[in-house]
Amino acid sequence: MQRVLKLGIPAGSLQEATIKLFEKAGYKIAVQSRSYFPVSDDDELECMLIRAQEMARYIEAGVLDAGITGIDWIIESKARVKEICELVYAKQSSRPVCWVLAVPQESRFKSVKDLEGKRIATEAVEMSREYLKKNGVNAIVEFSFGATEVKPPYLADAIIEVTETGSSLKANNLKVIDTVMISTPRLIMNEQAYKDKWKRKKIESIAVLLKGAINAENKVGLMFNIQEKYLKKVISKVPALESPTISSLSEEGWYAVNTVIDEKIVRKLIPELKEAGAMGIVEYPLNKVIY
Repeated sequence: MQRVLKLGIPAGSLQEATIKLFEKAGYKIAVQSRSYFPVSDDDELECMLIRAQEMARYIEAGVLDAGITGIDWIIESKARVKEICELVYAKQSSRPVCWVLAVPQESRFKSVKDLEGKRIATEAVEMSREYLKKNGVNAIVEFSFGATEVKPPYLADAIIEVTETGSSLKANNLKVIDTVMISTPRLIMNEQAYKDKWKRKKIESIAVLLKGAINAENKVGLMFNIQEKYLKKVISKVPALESPTISSLSEEGWYAVNTVIDEKIVRKLIPELKEAGAMGIVEYPLNKVIY
């Protein structure tokens, strides 16, 4: 019988970014309307949409072999799972998300110490209690079912909330007074599934491709031809992941240069290369960069 790996895809805010990441890694995952079982073009994968908050505990229980969720929710659920790798991506950018302690702009609270005996609303109750304990503060921590940003000052004195850009906090007249933790997505696995050689090799192969897709974000390939007399001058202008690949062409005295660079510098670099003598300059997109 064909082996199958049961994989959890985070539903909600990370869903679209995760599916796009898998596509760049070489896996096409299609989400059907009202279905929690996406279809993959890899017959060895059986996917299921699960909220990131619940992912770790379902993997710990063996309902799923592996999945992606934030380190914040792994800590919050206290689940025993095997971490395969960190995947630094988010719904809007490649920046990690932050759990922050926020209060109203006009509030007199300046630090967590000022919240002794006060009321804090959050989705991450266990994480918040650990944070307060570490800071020697006794406060009332209440679970928030959503719309946490609107609760201060009437329903709570402060909130501990996750943010990527901070725009929602500002829109609700809140200011950050401390960072509770920085969280990134992790590819995790059930401990028993990890002991299965086939499943472990399968998820490790997926990890290599996912990390390669992340490495390729905001980077492009650049290749061009250059005469030998201009080579040193041009190479000094070309940044690379390690060093550019240089190979001789059939025409004597000419070389081909191939490199990977940050996309943001291309518009400045290409005119400089042309001015320095580069010819046949080609920029091309990248799906994966494997170190």
